[in-house]
Amino acid sequence: MAGRNAIPPAVISTVLVLLLLSLASSSSSAAGRPAGGPITSIFSFGDSIADTGNHCYLLFRAGKRANNCFLPYGETFFRRPTGRSCDGRLIIDFIAEHLGLPLVPPYFGGSAGNFRGGVNFAVGTATALHTDFLTARLGVEITTTNVSLGVQLDLFKQLLPSLCCRHLFNNSLFILGEIGGNDYNLPLTDGNRFNDIQQLVPIVVGYIGFVLREIIELGAVNILVPGNFPIGCLPFYLAKFRGSSSMEYDPFTGCLAQLNKLSEYHNELLQAELSRTRRLYPDINIIYVDYYNAVLRIYQAPEQFGEGSVQCGSPSVKPCDDSSKYVNWDGLHFTEATYGSVARSILEEGLFTHPSFILSSSSRIARDSGDYFPNSF
Repeated sequence: MAGRNAIPPAVISTVLVLLLLSLASSSSSAAGRPAGGPITSIFSFGDSIADTGNHCYLLFRAGKRANNCFLPYGETFFRRPTGRSCDGRLIIDFIAEHLGLPLVPPYFGGSAGNFRGGVNFAVGTATALHTDFLTARLGVEITTTNVSLGVQLDLFKQLLPSLCCRHLFNNSLFILGEIGGNDYNLPLTDGNRFNDIQQLVPIVVGYIGFVLREIIELGAVNILVPGNFPIGCLPFYLAKFRGSSSMEYDPFTGCLAQLNKLSEYHNELLQAELSRTRRLYPDINIIYVDYYNAVLRIYQAPEQFGEGSVQCGSPSVKPCDDSSKYVNWDGLHFTEATYGSVARSILEEGLFTHPSFILSSSSRIARDSGDYFPNSF
């Protein structure tokens, strides 16, 4: 016979149900389900991989020009140049479409009143580290724009008062990167020694971690942090280092193994940095996005993705007739087809994100983000 103080079976059952519901909720959070409800805005930081017009606007204001400000850039989807380093949409555009949101407007040339739905601070040629540091360390001189990751963070802080309140960020997706690639690309093209460049990696990754924690403290709760691409597969480097005895080739892809190892090193340190930050902020969704392997699988078996030749739309050559059959657009950037494949692998297939990235999709058709781009382009 049960004692007078025994817990009734109904109470035990209720407690077990509540416990199971709690565990299920924790599992969903660990899998990267957005906190605070459906995503209603996107805030982006980075370089040309995510730049939706900032670089061209800055150059236009400075009386300079860049190739991606003119056709054939933008010809596939927008039918005009938009400042994207691509023939069409970027990964950030596919993410916005998947969420049923407008394409994310660039910060420069826009209006703070239009940014409650998100804003893009990413600038082509941007580095993670301040350009003064890179100049002092390696003698690299940035001659186009100087909107490094720290500058982008400062711009975001300046914008905060116009965004009303931190509660907005509970329903926002922050995309931190890809960033850091130019910290290696610029000295590589400037003839710096590979060992000197490799020593930059912990510094670059450490600074990305610092900015990540800064935006968390400012209210971000859902954050994607992409890694670097396999830069040893880029046509620009394959041409630059052709015949170099210091570079060995991957027998399966034909890519430059040493440069890909540099990307792998960056990505390994970045994932370790994210793990440390998760321990400091266990309630924040910090998702690593594996751009490296998402693109590498296309190089390993391009026919499976309907793509073949490597390069398509370099301004110095005649654009190809169908960019959807090509992996690379201009030697350093990919085609819309490649970016679309990467985005689908993340958003629809659930691949290449750690932990897994869960977002509800929408059939809403994305539209261009407005008339922010100068008419003269």
